[in-house]
Amino acid sequence: MADKLNITRRDFLNGVALGVAAGSSLSPLDLFAQGARAPSHYPPALTGMRGSEPGSFEIAHAVALSGARYPEPAQQTDATYDLVVVGGGISGLAAAFFYQQRSGGGKRVLIVDNHDDFGGHARRNEFNVDGTRLISYGGSQSLEAPSLYSRQAKQLLEDVGIDIERFYDFYDRSWAKKRGLHDGIYFSREAYGADQTLESAVWMFGRGPDYSRIEQAVSRYPIADTSKRALVQLMSSDEDLLTELGRDEKIGLLRRTSYSDFLRKYAGMPEEVVLLLRDTVRGYWGIGWDALSALEAWRLEQPGTRGLGIEMGGDGGVYASDEPYIFHFPDGNAGVARALVRSLLPHAVPGRSMEDLATDWVDYAVLDEAGTNTRIRLSSTAVDVRHTPDQSYVDVTYVRAGEPERVRGKHVVLACYNQTIPHICAEMPETQVEALTYATKTPLAYINVAVRNWRPFAELNIHNIYVPQPILMHSFGLDFPVSMGDYRFTQDPEEPTVIHGSFAGVAPDQGLSNREQNLVGRQKILEMTFDDFESQALRQFDGALGKAGFDAARDITAMTVNRWPHGYAYEYNELFDPPEYLDGGGPHIAGRQRIGRISIANSDSQAYAYVDGAIDAAWRAVGEQLSL
Repeated sequence: MADKLNITRRDFLNGVALGVAAGSSLSPLDLFAQGARAPSHYPPALTGMRGSEPGSFEIAHAVALSGARYPEPAQQTDATYDLVVVGGGISGLAAAFFYQQRSGGGKRVLIVDNHDDFGGHARRNEFNVDGTRLISYGGSQSLEAPSLYSRQAKQLLEDVGIDIERFYDFYDRSWAKKRGLHDGIYFSREAYGADQTLESAVWMFGRGPDYSRIEQAVSRYPIADTSKRALVQLMSSDEDLLTELGRDEKIGLLRRTSYSDFLRKYAGMPEEVVLLLRDTVRGYWGIGWDALSALEAWRLEQPGTRGLGIEMGGDGGVYASDEPYIFHFPDGNAGVARALVRSLLPHAVPGRSMEDLATDWVDYAVLDEAGTNTRIRLSSTAVDVRHTPDQSYVDVTYVRAGEPERVRGKHVVLACYNQTIPHICAEMPETQVEALTYATKTPLAYINVAVRNWRPFAELNIHNIYVPQPILMHSFGLDFPVSMGDYRFTQDPEEPTVIHGSFAGVAPDQGLSNREQNLVGRQKILEMTFDDFESQALRQFDGALGKAGFDAARDITAMTVNRWPHGYAYEYNELFDPPEYLDGGGPHIAGRQRIGRISIANSDSQAYAYVDGAIDAAWRAVGEQLSL
């Protein structure tokens, strides 16, 4: 088994230029005639450690963790802007867009971001495999339940050229069924004594099992016969396990009991079954069922909760939507970020259609071009934000290429992480600092691997794999079957594709809350090297797919690890957080209060880890500033 890939940096770089045209129906001459050219600097095609890539966080950590201070330049190093945005994620880009739109346009706006790519967690990954261009997502995944978005979020998507209805054509909902592919489950040598990949009989977010096949599937699982019978009974039954309790008593018990404990105490499940199911929700919440309530399990229709016979008021949020989970660009919500940049800087992003967003490349060289109304300045880490003595402007000091620079803005929107803000904005009152630092973002990593073919998946008749008790990834598999314009999702096992894997930094079954697990997981992810990720991922690929012919050294051409120590925005957890936090309250309200000419816009400020939360935060922040 290989634990390290023999891929040189030259192999990585050689694919960049080819990746511009590969996968397109245009010939090189057509591209030349249209003036297309390979960008000399193109972050989406970089491989290795990405996400919070080396160089993107060290200065911020020095400021926040070590108290480092950078001298403010005596003179401005750039002009005065109408608006300076700190953070180039979807919230920051949306703030720039809303400011231009709501102020009549023609304003001078500067966006600074510490990463070498825009979009924040909405990160695009590209690969080139033997002349075929492959695109995947390295962070923010999909537009979930867009019919429930706010008026302003819906309008923004429309204004930047995103028509939600088009995804019904782009997404092939029958792709797996047409090929006889099912969800799989990988029982690893580390957790179960031997490697075995079988058909899954458990629930994964958005996909329930084939109930007609549960007993047959479970019969092959490497667990005790008593556990097999218990799992089949649990999966197949609609029995009310709390018959002696009334509705309110049921809800109270479910709210204060983890789903793992519910399975133990009220469903009578053996520990083998509890552990087998524990990690199914990691891809949704970033933690397992040991730290989520049985009431959340009921909302997500988990086994053992379907017969409880309770109803709850409220709009239900995303749970109330019957929309399919299909609103996905090939690069995830990086497609939304690209659409925003195209609206702000049309000369940087060619094309006009949604299809163009998928296939066209961004000219990063002109993002920070003088003379344009909006500029995006990457690899620039803000270290100090403060009002001028007369309170008429805000000075923003940031570090670029190791040197501090200073700009001035009439208004500032802080669209960076909440926990960063107190360390760069000294004018904040202590009560607001306390509110901002309550939440801990969920650490995670998205691992993308370009492969020459996906024959092992076809051999096993699976397309996605769940991994209980994983050493790294809790799930991995083929990407979403989305084809847009010239970009076509793989149709044949002989074709190259991307295997996408997810890892959530957790410390399960230790009695820790999700906030505490986030802190442990963050430290773990920061300490892991690329070699650590690579060796553990290859071990999982080999264990799950090796018997079906997978050979990492032969089949893998590149790997990108999108590491996000500060990942999903924190959402309140009823198992640990006060009830009032989940009813429209919570520290995020006090944390996002305006500070003079400084407003805060990020998904943290909404306590909501979704694209529309980031957009709504931008709308609020811009409104606060325009009201001055």
